[in-house]
Amino acid sequence: MQNLLEAQSVSKNFGDFKALNNVSIAVEKGSIFGLLGPNGAGKTTLIRIINQITMPDKGQVLLDGEPLQRHHIQNIGYLPEERGLYKNMKVGEQALYLAQLKGLDKAEAKKRLLFWFDRLEIGDWWNKKIQELSKGMAQKIQFVVTVLHQPKLLIFDEPFSGFDPINADIIKNEILRLREEGATVIFSTHRMESVEELCDHIALIHKSNKILDGNLNAIKRQYKSNTFEVGINTENASELQRSLLEKFIVSPAEFKSLNNELKLKVKLSENESANQLLNYLTTRGEVSHFTEVIPSASDIFIQAVKNN
Repeated sequence: MQNLLEAQSVSKNFGDFKALNNVSIAVEKGSIFGLLGPNGAGKTTLIRIINQITMPDKGQVLLDGEPLQRHHIQNIGYLPEERGLYKNMKVGEQALYLAQLKGLDKAEAKKRLLFWFDRLEIGDWWNKKIQELSKGMAQKIQFVVTVLHQPKLLIFDEPFSGFDPINADIIKNEILRLREEGATVIFSTHRMESVEELCDHIALIHKSNKILDGNLNAIKRQYKSNTFEVGINTENASELQRSLLEKFIVSPAEFKSLNNELKLKVKLSENESANQLLNYLTTRGEVSHFTEVIPSASDIFIQAVKNN
């Protein structure tokens, strides 16, 4: 699949501080790309370079195969973590103004705004001032302004900040719908559950360096450890545990269950299969739970950062 955006060997220093060190990413068209990392890792610097707020010291950024230029800003929608709405302006007036800055004429801007205000059920906010809105309400307005001009590339930096679970789910579904309609999304967040739900591909930046990059499912396969959670009803739990310890690496497991079964985590060696374990367990009791432990995005994030 063709890439919409490529950052090639990008480096950036602020005085003696190296914010980015030879970082490269490739964002496929029509994908949701998770840009992850601890605070201060360099994510925001890379986002600012893509938005031409600052320039790289080395390397370049390509948008749709072309070196990034000033006119490309019309093809990008950016929702920053720090919101930038004018508190004393009315919502509709401000949204119209910001839409026209993105190249829409007033009539088309109003048409699109009315569509989005109706879609998100915020039509009665048009004449309110931003200062009258909650953080989450203002966040909805900024989301609308970000996507209104239908850019090729959308960049969301902590887009769920300030939202309750219901509104966070609404915005999540809108992001997925925009992707289905052809938008490409860069998504930066500390909420790993959102990464699981949204991202096709991730890159992890730590201390200015990219330390992990790839398809999320492929990375999960790379980090899995051939470990299984087991729940089994047996007449002699202690005897079964001793037997398993002779064959495998075993530790207690915690998972929700309606039964009072023996719960274990069993790690197999490379030449042992899940079928072998399951066949053995069925001879020792009634298996009520058997699932492979797949590392979450949070598990991978923590392990990769610790290892580096």
